[in-house]
Amino acid sequence: MTDATPPMEGTPLIKPSSTDHPLYDNVVEACRSVYDPEIPVNIYDLGLVYTIEINDENEVNVLMSLTAPGCPVAGEMPGWVADAIEPLAGIKQVQVDLIWEPQWGMDMMSDEARLELGFM
Repeated sequence: MTDATPPMEGTPLIKPSSTDHPLYDNVVEACRSVYDPEIPVNIYDLGLVYTIEINDENEVNVLMSLTAPGCPVAGEMPGWVADAIEPLAGIKQVQVDLIWEPQWGMDMMSDEARLELGFM
């Protein structure tokens, strides 16, 4: 028996991003500079970045996943993402956390990523 409570109906599986924050677009572009070494598409368009949360103090919290839990760069990828975001003007602090729920799937890729990988 597990202690995990299923999400309430209507609760999003992925926490919403701070899309209205003035630094949001810059953070997205920084995420687009990070690539999975095995796939020639950036992690944002692959759909690996689930949530970009930016608070009033310009502290960024990124929730992301990987294509598979056994990904060889699992330990390094969060640091790559943090290193891409931290130098942005106005950013105070960056925290990147790996999450596995919901599990990443190919349906999370952008149309650009699907086209690049030959799925369209």
